[in-house]
Amino acid sequence: MKPEAKVKRAVTSYLKNMGAYYFYPVTGGYGASGVPDIIVCYEGKFIAIECKAGSNKPTALQNKNIENIKNCGGLALVINEDNMHTVVDEIIKFTAKVESTNIDMENLYKMMQ
Repeated sequence: MKPEAKVKRAVTSYLKNMGAYYFYPVTGGYGASGVPDIIVCYEGKFIAIECKAGSNKPTALQNKNIENIKNCGGLALVINEDNMHTVVDEIIKFTAKVESTNIDMENLYKMMQ
């Protein structure tokens, strides 16, 4: 399995455990280029995840799409082996309905199990 595929597998495992809706967009033929690897909807929020492996970075077109998503109020993440464990935290913080930055992450993880 390629390193990027391992990152994608870990991310989708986290998303499944959260109960998030997600899909891999079609990029060839009828799809647009530079679209993030995984499109997610969680608690009514739009989230896009670009998966990379090793020292790989997003292309200029991918960065443009990431910025467009952020400018529209969505969450766009670039995830690799070093930060894939933060996906759940980032999504929960983004979708939190409370104004406070104090989120009981430990209790939240217990509820997900």
